[in-house]
Amino acid sequence: MCDSCGCGEKSFEDKVTEVIQTIRPMLQGDGGDIELVGVDEDNSVRVRLQGACKGCPGAQMTLKNGVERLLQEKVPEVKAVIAVD
Repeated sequence: MCDSCGCGEKSFEDKVTEVIQTIRPMLQGDGGDIELVGVDEDNSVRVRLQGACKGCPGAQMTLKNGVERLLQEKVPEVKAVIAVD
């Protein structure tokens, strides 16, 4: 539900959370995981890579070519996905 007006629309963060939940099983299958840390006012999404994904040489590629691409496809308002420690 939209936080600002209660109109029944999903909030930006809710939409992002739903997509992250669909990505998690793929990463977990390889021994990793992803956690949504938060969303910024400019619609940047902050995530934390965990498990095998943390420190993996291919993590940046997974983040940009996988996570960011899928998020922007499903939630076009997403500006960027940023990994945080």
